[in-house]
Amino acid sequence: MNAIADIAIVRGWLREARAIAVLTGAGMSAESGVPTFRDAQTGLWAKFRPEELATESAFRANPTRVWDWYASRRAMMKDVRPNAGHRALARFQQRHPGRLTLITQNVDGLHQAAGSVGTLSLHGNIFDNVWLDPCAGAPGCSGVCEVSRAQPGRPPACADCGNLLRPGVVWFGEMLPAAALAAAEDAAQTCDLMLVVGTSGAVWPAAGLAHTARQGGARVVVVNPEPSELDDAAHALLRATAASALPAVLDD
Repeated sequence: MNAIADIAIVRGWLREARAIAVLTGAGMSAESGVPTFRDAQTGLWAKFRPEELATESAFRANPTRVWDWYASRRAMMKDVRPNAGHRALARFQQRHPGRLTLITQNVDGLHQAAGSVGTLSLHGNIFDNVWLDPCAGAPGCSGVCEVSRAQPGRPPACADCGNLLRPGVVWFGEMLPAAALAAAEDAAQTCDLMLVVGTSGAVWPAAGLAHTARQGGARVVVVNPEPSELDDAAHALLRATAASALPAVLDD
């Protein structure tokens, strides 16, 4: 089938589907100019291994280095904007409330910026900060460290107990947020159609969601200009970018 015929077929499946799940990955953000983790390792950061920049042990060993690395990534991302693919997903959600569940491995917040609601961010958000440890209950904390009381620094720290703020992303070796993962698995199990957009399929457990959807009887469509590890799980392959394919598939 040629690309036009594929899109027509997928549009037909979309009309038939009562519940749709969409899983997005780094390829979708790359179209907005967001560098992948490894693409961002340039200049000063080129000499470091991921284990030295994106693990809890790395942060505890050298919190300033890891904080500065994420500050540089935030600076790279601060001016990026949602692309046509992000906007097409948001428009579809607005026209069909409750019908589409959006699951993303991306940490840039572009889906939310485009207007998508209820986005399940499996790997967190790079612009959020969370506390490294539970509050130690020092005087003034009352069992809860207040972000508003964090002292400026690299990284900021609780003014009362010294607890450190860390980027609100999932680091290597950490579990995905339980509530988001459970909701994503439920969406994969109950959907009639899953779109897998811009992901290589190499990162688990997110990649397993496509297999879950197929095993549950859903049609699976992979949208990716390059081959991926999830192609074998797909009923249809759209060899196109998210920005070009999603408006063609989702817009009325």
